[in-house]
Amino acid sequence: MTNPIFYANHAELAALAEGELYVLGGPEGRHATTVKRLAAGEPVDLADGAGLRLACTVAAAAPGELTVRVDAASREDAPALQLVLVQALAKGDRDEQAIETSTELGVDAVLPWQSERSIVRWKGDKAAKGVQKWSNVVSTAAKQARRAWIPGVGSIVQSSELPARIAAARLALVMHEDAIESLRSVVAARLGAPGQDVEGEILVIVGPEGGISPREVELFTAAGAHLALLGPHVLRSSTAGPAAVVLLSEMLGRWDPS
Repeated sequence: MTNPIFYANHAELAALAEGELYVLGGPEGRHATTVKRLAAGEPVDLADGAGLRLACTVAAAAPGELTVRVDAASREDAPALQLVLVQALAKGDRDEQAIETSTELGVDAVLPWQSERSIVRWKGDKAAKGVQKWSNVVSTAAKQARRAWIPGVGSIVQSSELPARIAAARLALVMHEDAIESLRSVVAARLGAPGQDVEGEILVIVGPEGGISPREVELFTAAGAHLALLGPHVLRSSTAGPAAVVLLSEMLGRWDPS
């Protein structure tokens, strides 16, 4: 069984040597001691959210504070080919469900998208609050999955801003029910069998409940995006992104234990 994981400041963790003690406080310390109820002698991991992971043993536990001893340090490199979910804002928290599940499945970054057909609207202060809420969702999901990396959450983008990101990407996939090619065939034709040296982003673009508008489809494909079909069934906005992350991860060998 893998160890529970908690996040802490990079500079503090990077300075620790094997055998040294570290006191985890704040919200993470409270979670470790009051929710997880960790006790002396139990194993636990600390991470900075950017690939640094410390394997530790609990030395002492007090209300709101967990003291651990560092046993070993390791660094997990970020994949050269990054999976980025461009998720349209959707009603009923379906967008949050999408980014939560995608984080657990291994997505590398999330980009909130204000699509033409999104019922939910982020304007002014609501945009900043929305990004922060998504960041909290992603962080919690990363902890659940015990990841050393917390996916980044970008600022909200409008449809008119996406073509530039698409043009710069290694591959951009628009999940669309009218697509002729499957996601697997699109990726195989455009990427082949990418090795470890292939760099860049694979954008996975998922629309809201009402779908992606014809104007947006034309805009994105003109910038170099490809329409892709996930399967014979129409998936919800909350399901399409995670399904694509699963397929792409398998195709790219990201789930291979070796």
